[in-house]
Amino acid sequence: PDGSRVNAITPPAAHDGAMLTIRKFAADPFTARDLIAFGTISESVAEFLSACVRGRRNIIISGGTGSGKTTTLNVLSSYVSNDERIITIVLRLESRPSNIEGRGQIAIRDLVRNSLRMRPDRIIVGEVRDGAALDMLQAMNTGHDGSITTVHANSPRDSLSRLETMVLMAGVELPLRAIRDQVASAVDLVIQQARLRDGSRRVVSIVEVEGMEGDIITLQDIFSFDYKAGRDESGRYLGGLVSTGLRPKFLDVLADQGIVLPQTMFVRGNR
Repeated sequence: PDGSRVNAITPPAAHDGAMLTIRKFAADPFTARDLIAFGTISESVAEFLSACVRGRRNIIISGGTGSGKTTTLNVLSSYVSNDERIITIVLRLESRPSNIEGRGQIAIRDLVRNSLRMRPDRIIVGEVRDGAALDMLQAMNTGHDGSITTVHANSPRDSLSRLETMVLMAGVELPLRAIRDQVASAVDLVIQQARLRDGSRRVVSIVEVEGMEGDIITLQDIFSFDYKAGRDESGRYLGGLVSTGLRPKFLDVLADQGIVLPQTMFVRGNR
């Protein structure tokens, strides 16, 4: 009931006896202010991400296990207007595996497909990990702008490759070029999160998906982590996200919706 994640391993897989792992979450969800205090993001980046969510950009949050993807997903969800109809999958609709007889499975893909019949303004999928990626991309491309999901990947480029692989898992015969076209047209922004060597969870890059150039999806770094700032005496990284000096192509789209960001936000080196 409290949203904790439980994993159990029993013999013979666990040689020394049953092992139970429980990942608990804070009773009070973290806010953007908390992430700023932790150093996960800066105030400027929080403002930028808020604008992207309110401006209905489709966002992928990428990162490894324990990097803080779900926390960031929850914070981004808080920027959504209260008058929008949101379908949240995994948190509100629960998937389940099949039983020992191979029956009763409810796959994430089934939930994504079903959610599209509920007239959502947006879909938020806690984690896309299989053929549901195809339905998620199609939803993003057919009027469900502003959808958000997380993907296990170590870089923005890897996250898009993971999406391609998961689309192929859907069992639909599509050429790779067609899949990449779908990814490039659906996804606007990739937020890359990592757990650094000092134990902190940081957003280390924010990348815009520009489109296709030949058979390659083109990306543009908007913010990147400043590793050159070094570490303090305790080993904690002193750097944070800094602007690359490049402006997102979708700023004009945001402006048309009355969401105007200060140009100083995108001055090279600004935090």
